[in-house]
Amino acid sequence: MANHPSALKRHRQSVKHRAQNIEMRAKVKAAIKKLKVAKKDDVANLLRQVSSLLHKAAQKGVIHKRNASRRISRLTKSTHKKAA
Repeated sequence: MANHPSALKRHRQSVKHRAQNIEMRAKVKAAIKKLKVAKKDDVANLLRQVSSLLHKAAQKGVIHKRNASRRISRLTKSTHKKAA
């Protein structure tokens, strides 16, 4: 365990940030699963919500911005196929 005050603070911060990251990842996963099983009527609205969540996760550094972009692209493509 750390002894210096600054190291103790960084440890507290890392624990807090880890919890926030896990929560954000769980939200994103749940939203994507919800989108994949959604009916045609709800797909557009859910895609918008998932896209927003992925952008927020990327902005906060939970996932890389290109990872978010790639996921949004793939989800958009698959939902357009589903809608057609």
